[in-house]
Amino acid sequence: MPETGDEKQFLALLQGQQRLLYKVAYIYCRDPEERPDLLQEIAIQLWRAFPHYDKRASVSTWAYRVAANAAISYRRHEGRRIRNTLPLDFAFDVADGAFESDSAQARELRALIDGLDELNRALMLFYLEGFDHAEIAEILGTSASNVSTRLNRIKTKLQSQLAQSNKE
Repeated sequence: MPETGDEKQFLALLQGQQRLLYKVAYIYCRDPEERPDLLQEIAIQLWRAFPHYDKRASVSTWAYRVAANAAISYRRHEGRRIRNTLPLDFAFDVADGAFESDSAQARELRALIDGLDELNRALMLFYLEGFDHAEIAEILGTSASNVSTRLNRIKTKLQSQLAQSNKE
């Protein structure tokens, strides 16, 4: 069966956002055998949302939002606990320049971020990926001021935890 124009556009979009989609799947799914199922669910949700995609918006912002929401819904549906999500090590390793060194302090910071709740980990992922507050707000369906406030609180908390661990 020949592909329609929409199918070709969608497949090109999937190809262009492949790294992003794999990153979301790795963050939300610890079990490597389940990741293909999550990726399939993300692709299905992207296809369903594709007719409503406003081409004036950034493709990556739109895809992140759909993928993150699909992953969260998938996790809820599967009845998995949030603590079963993969640490953000993968995201840090892939993020351009996020942590170029593998120093003890960088590892400790990654461990602290892994200890955050799901929303705060997502906020830090998007922040470390270089998204600005407005883009993060659009992805997560909140306001830019809420993102700014949350990020400041997260940073303060992480700095406090790092300082505390350095005293020990």
